[in-house]
Amino acid sequence: MPRLRLAALALLTMALALAGCATNPVTGKSQFSLVSSAQEEQIGREGFPAVVAEYGAYGDTALQAYVDTVGHRLARVSHLPNLKWRFTLLDDPTVNAFAMPGGYIYVTRGILVHLNSEAQLAGVLGHEIGHVTARHTANRMTQQQLTGLGLGLASAFSPSIARYGQLAQQGLQLMFLKYSRDDETQADELGVAYATAAGYDPREIPATYAMLKRVSDRAGQRLPGYLSTHPDPGNREEKTRALAHKATEGKTGLTVHGRSYVQRMNGVVFGKDPRQGFLEGTHYYHPQLHFQVSFPADWKVEDGRSAVRAASPEEQPTSRMELTLTQKNDLSPAAAVAELQRSGRITGAQGAAETIGGYPAWVGHLAVPGEQGGVTVLTAVFLRKSPELMFQVVGKSAEPDDAGDDAIVATARSFRDLTDPARLDVLPDRIKVVTASHAGDFQGLLQSLGAQAIGEEDTEILNNAHADQMLNANELVKIVVAGRRR
Repeated sequence: MPRLRLAALALLTMALALAGCATNPVTGKSQFSLVSSAQEEQIGREGFPAVVAEYGAYGDTALQAYVDTVGHRLARVSHLPNLKWRFTLLDDPTVNAFAMPGGYIYVTRGILVHLNSEAQLAGVLGHEIGHVTARHTANRMTQQQLTGLGLGLASAFSPSIARYGQLAQQGLQLMFLKYSRDDETQADELGVAYATAAGYDPREIPATYAMLKRVSDRAGQRLPGYLSTHPDPGNREEKTRALAHKATEGKTGLTVHGRSYVQRMNGVVFGKDPRQGFLEGTHYYHPQLHFQVSFPADWKVEDGRSAVRAASPEEQPTSRMELTLTQKNDLSPAAAVAELQRSGRITGAQGAAETIGGYPAWVGHLAVPGEQGGVTVLTAVFLRKSPELMFQVVGKSAEPDDAGDDAIVATARSFRDLTDPARLDVLPDRIKVVTASHAGDFQGLLQSLGAQAIGEEDTEILNNAHADQMLNANELVKIVVAGRRR
């Protein structure tokens, strides 16, 4: 073997030895890891504000406190009861829950309204706690580093993620990290064990996975759906049912809290909240920030809470753009560009100041250094709407000054104040909890309630029910009532 290869192998061996082994809290066994417990905690801590900035915390303090209370009840009986656990309810319609290292657990309002008991919520939270206690994320990160993949950006072009620090970026990217089926099996086992130890009835858990399977093919979600990051290890419902049966043998008085849980869902926002921005075709309106912008007519536009992204049609040369708010500062657009160059985030800029929609702006191109020493030229527009609000449109086309480049600049130049009262005064759809006046099948009850914001099948999934399922008088049912649109 050549001496250089021997030296490289020796260095690798030394690095792995220095990384050392850690004891897995669940198994008690020593396992190799390139990610220490301190690093896990740091990733989770620095990722937390980035997650909240990207997806938003749901503004119901009572509901947030409820999720936190249930979460800590489970955490106390986990393998890491002394970890500084944090449970956060995100203002996102996606049906999902996920964990970050260091004890940071997130559930979306989308999954919350699809559950039908506190015991089901305990099962979801227990599962995510299990991913943390078993160090599944640290294991995935270690495997990726060993294979040279790293955690890279979710895409090669993502200014909204790139604006965060490295550890915060890692935290955001972990939301898209897919667990192995073995990880999921172990987390299922731990979820049942923790829920039972906390006094919840784990026999509620299999119904959760039946619901998740029914929503797994739903499109239009910004966060990944539950089953895309938590793959079914096979026969999940049957396996968790068997685990629950064994865990409850000889036990009585276990908590379900179905009716009180459903009552808590009354008034929760359902689906996309138009107050945080909405599309009409390729025209985008943001009532809370009072602005509007028009994207190219044939481009595909994706509306997110922290960014609006658009891409050219597949048959055209690839062009992409992203509209975001920049970090808060009091610089003018031209001064902000100069600061980017001074800090080394860009190596050059070519453009000029102008006025867009009555606001000061800068329009031009930025040279951004690449990881391998190259340079990427981006089209960029910065616009200051107020001392607190600086908008940026950053895009990449096949060539500078081509049709895609022109489309990116034209989009930015369409920026205007939103003054239309009809588009400002919008309200989201919300959950309404109704009581069955008499016994009958689920479909019959829905039809007796008149027009609703979502279809019968979606309402059935929302209630973990089926059309021919019989309901008792006074049973609670969740429906969705329409908000206000133009």
